[in-house]
Amino acid sequence: MSYGGQAVLEGVMFGGKTVNVTAVRRKNSDISFLEVPKSEKNWVRTLKKIPFLRGLVAIVDSAGKGAKHLNFSAEIFAEEESDGTDEPKKETAPSMSDRLGLVIGVAAVGVLSFIFGKLIFTLVPMTLEQLLFQGVFKNQIFHNLLEGAIKIVFLLFYIYIIGLAPPVKRLFQYHGAEHKVISAYEAGEELTVPNVQKFSTLHYRCGSSFLVMTVLIGVVIYSFFHYDGFVERMVQRLLLLPVIIAVSFEFLKLTNAMRDIPVLRFLGYPGLWLQKLTTKEPDDSMVEVSIASFNRMRELDSQAQA
Repeated sequence: MSYGGQAVLEGVMFGGKTVNVTAVRRKNSDISFLEVPKSEKNWVRTLKKIPFLRGLVAIVDSAGKGAKHLNFSAEIFAEEESDGTDEPKKETAPSMSDRLGLVIGVAAVGVLSFIFGKLIFTLVPMTLEQLLFQGVFKNQIFHNLLEGAIKIVFLLFYIYIIGLAPPVKRLFQYHGAEHKVISAYEAGEELTVPNVQKFSTLHYRCGSSFLVMTVLIGVVIYSFFHYDGFVERMVQRLLLLPVIIAVSFEFLKLTNAMRDIPVLRFLGYPGLWLQKLTTKEPDDSMVEVSIASFNRMRELDSQAQA
């Protein structure tokens, strides 16, 4: 059985079969939870089972879900910074329409942020490559390779720079804690802080791996399409984005399935290398939060299936 995890501001989210749980550490060392039952339409569950389509659905779902749980973490942080207390403020319960509007709004922000990020990381490297190397040679495969190299450098530089900011560094530490907990659980270890800390912050089944996978898969897919001029190249890249996302998702699942086959383990190495930037060694307190989130998710899953 596998579980998905995601680092959020000052906390960790884990997704189980029936619920998503975010655990956040408060100033008084207590841990607060956001527990969101999974409720999907039948047609959404069906799409998630269809190869290639499931990747697009999973990305949209993950972006919206991640934004909602990140918002919960940020609200607790802002609440404690503003009034210096650990007691949540009493508010009038929102109506059903208000709650629905909030969910839709947060999900939309997450999805739009992802799309905007993908557009930036697709179009900026392409434009730079076109400006710098347009007249150097005519072989479009070489141009695609250079575009991919620029994307990799752009991605690594961006992650390195933002990782220098203390809040982002802590986010990367929680990301590492999440990976350690999943690895410990999959290894059959008891989830204690000392046991979990023995494991690596790197994990094959990680969204960070997906980022670098889209760059590498994109270079291959672009090579099958000819373009004439900058505008056609740009339009082509935009139209192929869903295809690249879908294929990258399937390839990531394949590398995860083959991680125990010695000869094929190397397929997942690019993603693991990127995680050296997107994960950091967590302290014991962060691991405690991650364990609490994971255990609460498993507890609620067991109750729902009883």
